[in-house]
Amino acid sequence: PRPGEPLPVPTSLRALVLSRLELLSAEARQTLLVASAGARPTQALLEAAGRSDAEAETALAASLGLVAAQGTEGPEGAVRFAHPLVSAALYAQATPFERRAAHAALSTAASEPIERARHLALATTGTDEQVAARLSEAAALARDRGAPSVAAQLGLLAARHTPADGRPGADERRLRSAEDALTSGEIDLAREVARDVLERATDPAVRVRAWMVVIDAAGQAMADVESVFPQALADAGDDPRLLALVRYQLAWRALLVEGEMGKGRAEAAHAARLAATAGDRSTELLALSFQAQMETLMGHPAAPATLEKALAEPQDLRVAVDHNGAGATRFRWLIMSDQLTDARAAITRLLGEVRRRGIVESEVHFLRGLAETELRSGHCGRALDLAHESLRLSRDTGIGEAAGNMFTSLAEAAGGDVHRALVLARDAVRRAEEDGDLIYLSRALAALGHAQLVAGDAAGTVHSLRRARESEQRLGILDPARGRWHGDLAEALVLVGEPAEAQDVITAAREHAVRLRRASVLAVLDRAEALVKAANGEHDPAVRQLLSAQDRLAQLGYGLEEARAAFARERRREKREGRGEEEEEARLFRRCRAMPWLRQLDAVAAAVAAPGSPPVPAPAAPAAPESVLPHLDRLAATERQVAALVLEGATNREIAGRLFISVKTVEATLTRVYRKLGIRSRVDIVRLAAGQHRPH
Repeated sequence: PRPGEPLPVPTSLRALVLSRLELLSAEARQTLLVASAGARPTQALLEAAGRSDAEAETALAASLGLVAAQGTEGPEGAVRFAHPLVSAALYAQATPFERRAAHAALSTAASEPIERARHLALATTGTDEQVAARLSEAAALARDRGAPSVAAQLGLLAARHTPADGRPGADERRLRSAEDALTSGEIDLAREVARDVLERATDPAVRVRAWMVVIDAAGQAMADVESVFPQALADAGDDPRLLALVRYQLAWRALLVEGEMGKGRAEAAHAARLAATAGDRSTELLALSFQAQMETLMGHPAAPATLEKALAEPQDLRVAVDHNGAGATRFRWLIMSDQLTDARAAITRLLGEVRRRGIVESEVHFLRGLAETELRSGHCGRALDLAHESLRLSRDTGIGEAAGNMFTSLAEAAGGDVHRALVLARDAVRRAEEDGDLIYLSRALAALGHAQLVAGDAAGTVHSLRRARESEQRLGILDPARGRWHGDLAEALVLVGEPAEAQDVITAAREHAVRLRRASVLAVLDRAEALVKAANGEHDPAVRQLLSAQDRLAQLGYGLEEARAAFARERRREKREGRGEEEEEARLFRRCRAMPWLRQLDAVAAAVAAPGSPPVPAPAAPAAPESVLPHLDRLAATERQVAALVLEGATNREIAGRLFISVKTVEATLTRVYRKLGIRSRVDIVRLAAGQHRPH
């Protein structure tokens, strides 16, 4: 059901409830109906609604198993049904007249203004501007309280009761409801409402606003709504306010679909000028923030001045905390400029505010931003927890799951499980490719390359990070602090025997890092350059450069990168001077809770302890599902991931842990895999991969 609608009740359950209701008087049945219509019914509420014998009647219902016996849970006098579907069955079997009567009684009895407005609407038939206005006021109250989902439901009720000549009109109220649905993460509802409005609306302002909802509901997959833009431009005509809205979305399209950052910057600047002409400060601030973000990534000299304009007064409070607003752009500037303490303070404030307002999409982004800050600071355990929290919310709402997988992969590679990191990164790459999302594709490839490096797959790292480099070059991204993959690529190139190319990568990135004063990037590049020197036989200069890089990273607060420099220094020393320094190296990784790196350190220590034994290889990366399992094009994303983990020998419980889903979901997913591939068991998956089994 849509939000606010009653649950559908199976016929068998309805019959069971009705058979028990026959043992109650008509008055007692009416009392239970009023309770089923209330959001949080209590004895006091039922009595205020005119049910004077509510206590005795609910006690009898409890003896019949319809209502839970009074206990210590919940507020005093609370009336709790034995199961939510019992309440739904009671409500479903009532006549429309009986339901309206119950809501009418509750519309005066409820003490909460939002509840009173909802019951008044459900008790009223036809249109009534007074009822619509009260519902709109209640929606605004819910919005201010940080309950946008409730605001969306109330807004739809307000639209339903708005007369044909009402002001604001029914479609305007529907669109406000759709915007609240976007805020709460109810993307499908928002899209459905906007499409409904577009089927009949003729007012250009209403139509353009509806097109904006459709585009926003597409999220990163803007390529899916390509046909919308010409229609939105046609509806906007030459109105600067409406054109500013469309041009702002065209800036995003230029970035995500066309991969043209310069064009995106130009569209955003155009949108900002149009919005300023129209006096639309909200759109102007969003456009300036986008422009500042593009200029930052491009290493454009105008970036600080544009950001200052976006932060200037007057501000729109809602835009100020939006994940595409100036506050978020400032956070990105701080973290790219190595100001980790200020970045943490900024993103923490933003996260607290969007949680208070119930802005789910921004919460997803800001949780990830805080996780990134902790990861840069070397707090790998904290970063991993935050990344998973963001990913769970992303999966619950369908908002930015590709980006969530991408960043959680980085957190897993730093403080969790490298195999999970690989699964997440590959899924992020696949999703970005399917969505045509060029901006996140480069980041997903960078995450995959990093996970492959940690897993010991240097060749895979080189392949992924060369693709990331090509992607960023096409986009026009020049700031090496954005992706921070350059040091990983150089290190992997040294490992595969390409030190000359590694030096080229370092030299090119260093030029921009020096110009933009990216101190941490320069230190990481020095760490990578030391590996090039060591590969060329310059061992003493390499050790000195690694020590310098380690000290600078420590001063900047980059704990994990500091530990990696110490690790590289120890591995490049020709002779060890005892175990003391190795213990210090392990201490740095333990301080960061960098479990994958500690496992690498243990492998190196074991090899040193037994010099006559063959070298201990780094953990091998699991093969990509696409390379081992035919017929994968028949499977959905989660089904492919589950099948790939079965090939690794993972149990259902282990698969559930790696993919952060329940064991029952794993079982249900495997059932679908068997059906689609025409097989009967997990053993058949392995046989199919080996070419020993033919699907039915």
